[in-house]
Amino acid sequence: MQAWRVHRNGEPGEVMRLDETERPTPGEGQVLIRVRAANVNFPDALLCRGQYQVRPPLPFTPGVEVCGDTEDGRRVLATPALPYGGFAEYVVADEAALLPAPGSLDDAEAAALHIGYQTGWFGLHRRARIEAGETLLVHAAAGGVGSAAVQLGKAAGATVIGVVGGPEKAATARELGCDLVIDRRYEDIVARVKEATGGRGADVVYDPVGGDAYARSVKCVAFEGRVLVVGFASGVVPAPALGHALVKNYSIVGLHWGLYNTEDPAAVRACHDELTRLAAQGVIRPLVTERAAMAGAAAAVQRVADGASTGRIVVLPTGAAR
Repeated sequence: MQAWRVHRNGEPGEVMRLDETERPTPGEGQVLIRVRAANVNFPDALLCRGQYQVRPPLPFTPGVEVCGDTEDGRRVLATPALPYGGFAEYVVADEAALLPAPGSLDDAEAAALHIGYQTGWFGLHRRARIEAGETLLVHAAAGGVGSAAVQLGKAAGATVIGVVGGPEKAATARELGCDLVIDRRYEDIVARVKEATGGRGADVVYDPVGGDAYARSVKCVAFEGRVLVVGFASGVVPAPALGHALVKNYSIVGLHWGLYNTEDPAAVRACHDELTRLAAQGVIRPLVTERAAMAGAAAAVQRVADGASTGRIVVLPTGAAR
């Protein structure tokens, strides 16, 4: 089969190589899956760089979520078992963690429903306890993770403020349903949030960026607000000023969605049922901006690594636009 493999750590566009290799063999409790679509995530870039919390042995195939078919004919969503990641024609995954692919979504959309939307749902509902009528501030609102949070925030009845970088991404954020879009390149995030909320600030901040995004967020978070720490796409892990959190009375809330797979798998399945329901109703739909052929996988991962993409890029191993 064909599979993109990383033989040394570095930038995705430089270290990913398309190889001919053997199909992976399922271990105990695992199944073989033919990949229909593999979604590109920022962790794929971190895997290539050797900066992710999991460091599979070299060579390995990146790609942390797929839509595909099991040998008994089920169309499923899966997180492949590394080192046999999703940018390949076949993967192996744990049977117990498979989720049925929603019938209302095509393969590319279904592949993008898994990690980003689960992260958004758990972040907003389980960790931040968002309520209808609250104001949600989403950083990188036009990106893969941010776009999911925008849609889920609107579904929860929140007023959503999206932060983006550049006019193209601002247009995408508006199309996603943001009530207000702030272009961080040209506007003062803190001033605009306070102006939009009558000085109160954002009740919930969804931050997959870290660095300066976090620093701005804590200056415009509301009384009893919650800052959701989802990731550090900026490459800068902020050091929270706990004295500031104390005097302003806000919470700093961490979210590592992957832990729910081991600590509370029933909650993951319940969340998937809810996401499937919302997708069937048309309330949420992954923003797939590009369906890339297998040959374009390395370039696609590099674009996500560089922050040059909007929405989701999905790799289709057969090259068909599914």
